[in-house]
Amino acid sequence: MQTKSNREQLIALYDGYRQMRETQPVSFDPNFQGWNLFRYDDVARVLSDHATFSSDQNRFIPAEYRDSSPISSSIVRMDPPRHHQLRQLVSQAFTPRRVAHMESRIQEITSNLLDQVVAKGEMDVIRDLAYPLPITIIAELLGVPIERHAEFKQWSDAFVSGDGEATEEDRQASIQAMNSMVSYFTQLFEERRAYPQNDLMSALLLAEVDGEHLSNEELIGFCVLLLVAGNETTTNLIGNTILCLDENPGEVERLRANRDLVPKALEEALRYYSPIRLQPRWAVTETTIGDQRIEAGQLVFAHIISANRDEAQFLDADQFKIEREPNRHLGFGRGVHFCLGAPLARLEAKIALNTLLDRLPGSWHVPDAPLSPIKNMSTFGVKQLPLTWAK
Repeated sequence: MQTKSNREQLIALYDGYRQMRETQPVSFDPNFQGWNLFRYDDVARVLSDHATFSSDQNRFIPAEYRDSSPISSSIVRMDPPRHHQLRQLVSQAFTPRRVAHMESRIQEITSNLLDQVVAKGEMDVIRDLAYPLPITIIAELLGVPIERHAEFKQWSDAFVSGDGEATEEDRQASIQAMNSMVSYFTQLFEERRAYPQNDLMSALLLAEVDGEHLSNEELIGFCVLLLVAGNETTTNLIGNTILCLDENPGEVERLRANRDLVPKALEEALRYYSPIRLQPRWAVTETTIGDQRIEAGQLVFAHIISANRDEAQFLDADQFKIEREPNRHLGFGRGVHFCLGAPLARLEAKIALNTLLDRLPGSWHVPDAPLSPIKNMSTFGVKQLPLTWAK
C-alpha cells in the first residue's frame, strides 16, 4: 500500500474536521463518554463560559479515574475564584515588561543555535531550534541549571505522549517522567526555601494567597505547567509556521522583504496549523449546544484545531493568508484560561522566524519524508522537520 505524503495526510485530517462541522458539529463519542464540538462559535462559547463549562475535573470524576498528573493540580484544571488568585501570582512572570526584558537572551540563544547549522545548508527545525529555544528559556525562568535542560525535554516529551492515542510504552514513560519531575521539583523547593534566588520558583515559594503559602502540590503544578505548556506550544508554533511557509514558498521572500508581516504570519500559523488541538471542559449544569442537550457533569471536547478552520468564521479558511484581517483565532484559547505564556511564545517565535529569515538565504524546502506527527490528543505538531536552503 502506498504511503500518503505529509501534505496528503494533513489534507485528509482537515477534510475530516470539515465533514464533522458540516454533518455532526456536536457529536457524542461513546469511547470517551464525551461530546465533541467542531464549530467555531460552539468552541469559543465553551472556552469563554467558565460558569457553565468547568475546567475542574475533581468536581465531576471519581477519584480513582482522575488524571493524577501534576497538571491536574495546576491552574488549567481550576475554576475561579481560586484560578484567578493563583494565575495572578504566576502572571507576574509574564508581564509585557518582563517579557520584553527577555528579548536579548532569546536572541542570543537563537543565534547560538543557528551558528551550529547555518554552514551545513540543512537542519532539523525541531531538533536544532524549535525545542532547545523554549526549553532553555523556561528552565532559566524557573532557575533550573543548564545541565538539567536535557532531562526537562525528556520529561516534557513523555508527559504529552501519555494520553488517549498513546501506546502502553508511552504511558509508562509518562508515569516515570511525572515521578521524576515531582521528585526533582520537590528537592529544588527545599533548596530554594533554604537559599532563595532571583528566579520564578523562589518568588512562588514566598508568595501567599489569603495569608497562606502555596502547597507543594500547587507549586509542582505550576512548574510542570510552565515546563510542558511553555515548551510544547512554542516548539509546535515554530515548527508549524515552517510547514505553512513550505506550502506557500513565495511567502518566505515576502517576509524577508517586509518584516512587519512576521507577527501576522505567526498569527495565521496559529490559526492554520493550531499547536493546540483541543481543550476539555465539564458541563456544570444541563445546557444545550446546537440541537444537542448536554447533561450536567458530561465531558465536552472543544476542538480548537477545527474551529480555526471554520468557514463561517474565516473567509477562505483553508488558505494560508498572512495579512488575514480579522483573525480572531483560538490558537491560545479564550476566556479565563487564555494562554498565560502567549506573549513569551509570540516573542520567541518572532525572534526565531526573523533570525531564520536573516541567516538562511534563498528558498526553503521541507523534503516530503515522513515527519512523524506528535501522537497525542492535545497538541498538533511534528517530531522532526528537515529543512534545506540555498547556501
